Amino acid sequence: MKLNSRRKKLTIFFSDIVGFTETADRLESEELTQLLNHYLSEMSDIALEHGATIDKYIGDGLVIFFGDPDTQGVKQDALQCARMALAMQRRMAELQWTWRDAGIGQPLRCRMGINTGFCTVGNFGSENRMDYTIIGGGVNLASRLERAARPDEILISYETYALIKDAFHCEERGQIEVRGIAYPVATYAMIGERTADGAVVSPEEDASSNFTLHFDLDKMSEEERAAAVNLLRAALKTLSP
Repeated sequence: MKLNSRRKKLTIFFSDIVGFTETADRLESEELTQLLNHYLSEMSDIALEHGATIDKYIGDGLVIFFGDPDTQGVKQDALQCARMALAMQRRMAELQWTWRDAGIGQPLRCRMGINTGFCTVGNFGSENRMDYTIIGGGVNLASRLERAARPDEILISYETYALIKDAFHCEERGQIEVRGIAYPVATYAMIGERTADGAVVSPEEDASSNFTLHFDLDKMSEEERAAAVNLLRAALKTLSP
């Protein structure tokens, strides 16, 4: 191993748990350790299944990137990252019930940020100790997107949006100011992956013998969306214990 680095265009992913400090205050240290390790293990498994490079764990946060040491090309790397994020979102929804059954009254919710841009990637440190990691403005922007995301939301930059927009339905979320960038940054929320016929498969879509849910956001009017929200709220009250 040698200290070296190179410039590459990567897709960078950040995630963390919303309100983790409050959750930590309510749990004993043993419970907190078990919960956090369970969450990180589940998310890491999904990342590796999608060919990601796990950079580091920062407390309850995850830093992941696509494009080094292996790459399928900038566009495919971005698509894989998007698929990974949606898979994580689906898994988090499933884990809510597991954690509730375990006695955790307010299960974990996470937010995610994704950016595609040039970074410096390689081994950094000293001859005695080094880390394989990424640095640069593209990394900082991904981190800022994650902090700006709403709970359970995947917020992406325009650079990532431009690469995945044909395969994923995204909604514009406005602009944010980022330190070190002279201009406002356009952001988009990733909603779901498109099927071959153009319908949107959202993370909320699921199916079982006693439950199905499907909607096509592109074809729904504002009135239909409002009606759907009311129906879902009523269903949630019925389903909640």
